[in-house]
Amino acid sequence: MAKTKTKKDLLSVIVPCFNEQEALPIFYKELNQVLKNMDIDHEIILIDDGSRDETLKVMRELAKKDKKIRYLSFSRNFGKEAAMYAGFVNAKGDYALTMDADMQDPPSLLPKMYEIIKTGEYDSVATRRVNRKGESKVRSFFARMFYKIINKISDAQIVDGARDFRLMDRRMLDAIISMCEYNRFSKGIFGWVGFKTYWLDFENVERVAGTTSWSFWGLTKYAIDGIINFSNVPLDIASYFGLLMTVIAFIMLIFIIVRKMIFGDPVAGWASTMCVIIFIGGIQLFCLGIMGQYLGKTYMETKHRQHYIIAESNDDQMK
Repeated sequence: MAKTKTKKDLLSVIVPCFNEQEALPIFYKELNQVLKNMDIDHEIILIDDGSRDETLKVMRELAKKDKKIRYLSFSRNFGKEAAMYAGFVNAKGDYALTMDADMQDPPSLLPKMYEIIKTGEYDSVATRRVNRKGESKVRSFFARMFYKIINKISDAQIVDGARDFRLMDRRMLDAIISMCEYNRFSKGIFGWVGFKTYWLDFENVERVAGTTSWSFWGLTKYAIDGIINFSNVPLDIASYFGLLMTVIAFIMLIFIIVRKMIFGDPVAGWASTMCVIIFIGGIQLFCLGIMGQYLGKTYMETKHRQHYIIAESNDDQMK
């Protein structure tokens, strides 16, 4: 009697790309070599996030050589979060892996990650850098501060040094897909959905080619988005500021009335009065800005716009 062939697991490798024409061929060569030595079926989903170089051309060439490559190209740059979500939605695998194409997420870690998740003890295997070698001290300082702040004010645990390089099972992937919010912050979403995660440490690796598309301002904006998406504390701070200023203003009013009645002193101090007005006005604008951020996020959610628009794909089933 012939033995029934055991069905292998299918792994979906999700790779968001933005201007990665130099790094992508190097990345594919190493990833493909690692996958060949693993006892697993796979598909590679390459997402071109509106690149302005020859990234899409490289994807087309790779797809011609390897039938396991599925690529999609956005009509414009929608951002990495949209690219990751597109990969999640289109993944067919029993397991899904997200990683960057710049080789800062070493493909050599994949066999270890798969070995851990196959034990059944964990729903995902996530990676974190144990150092920030190659980064400027200023950038590293603000990154550490961001992780400290967001972990104190939100209910989504985000590990310092965590990468988007993560292997997860189908159950966790489906939970992430079900969170179809427009304003996405995947690091927070990974923590919010829960499930049991194993953290795998590795030394920081610098880009193999090209330059990062993340500017300091871009990272700052990304951090602010993360805080607003997963915490109401900034709104609480605005409320506390308003309450504090009201109390201070009331105390000063009583002080001025008593001083006038007892000592008969005229109200003086034009310069100090202007400073107080400017100070309070600044706090008011700051609080309005915080509320405006939340209102803007809500406004974008109510539009129910698509996360991305596909301009080209080699797979008719791409959503």
